[in-house]
Amino acid sequence: METQSDSNLTDSNLSKIASGETWNYEATVAKVETIIRKIETGELELAEVFDQFSAAVEYLHQCEDFMAKRQQQMDLLIETLTNDSDF
Repeated sequence: METQSDSNLTDSNLSKIASGETWNYEATVAKVETIIRKIETGELELAEVFDQFSAAVEYLHQCEDFMAKRQQQMDLLIETLTNDSDF
């Protein structure tokens, strides 16, 4: 099952998100941290808390998808190294 964040992070479009901005793991984590800080300090009205929480969840899904794709790439590289050493 492909989620919206999966389609945003395909190999051909990994560095771009739907809005056209360059996607960056560290920047996305920083956005989540900012949202958490605002929620914890009570800066937001209740309706905004739900909106921001929803955005944070989407950001975390993007990060999770990115890391899963990178883990697959690393596993493939390690497998290639292991296979090369057999020869």
